[in-house]
Amino acid sequence: MNPYLDIILRSVAIYFFMVIALRVFGKKELSQLNTADVILILLISNSVQNAMVGSDTSLWGGLVAAGALFLMNFILKKLMFRFKGLNNLLQQKPEILIHNGKLEFETLGKLGITSEELTEAMHEHGVEFFKDVKLAMLEIDGNISIISGSENLKQSHYKRKRNHKSLGGID
Repeated sequence: MNPYLDIILRSVAIYFFMVIALRVFGKKELSQLNTADVILILLISNSVQNAMVGSDTSLWGGLVAAGALFLMNFILKKLMFRFKGLNNLLQQKPEILIHNGKLEFETLGKLGITSEELTEAMHEHGVEFFKDVKLAMLEIDGNISIISGSENLKQSHYKRKRNHKSLGGID
């Protein structure tokens, strides 16, 4: 077999394994990474490198593996856009955090969102009290959207910062 075709097939297999593993073990948006998540990502990348390129440590082997990963990512995103069933299978859904002033404690607990984080997002939207929130949602991109009683939906740039603090506040 062509050694570069072998690298491509290995890289594609690792790509699909990682997509499935991330879906099974839960989403973590980049803005939500804590120190343990960063360590995990670094260790995973190191552990799968040899599985992708085998004994080929050449520049071309690395470029072929990277190219295969970029191509698979491009193809998967196109397929997810075209086939909603695939998108639903692989993509997480937005989560309701507050509905008509009532906090969804089960969802907040499942997502590990503290009342301080939620309050910070509300303040960013100019809302002071939970009772004034018609709807607060954790979007699939990690943003928290707030709809208050007197305004339309505003998308903020608020990202969960709890884990940033554990990285020394690096943005």
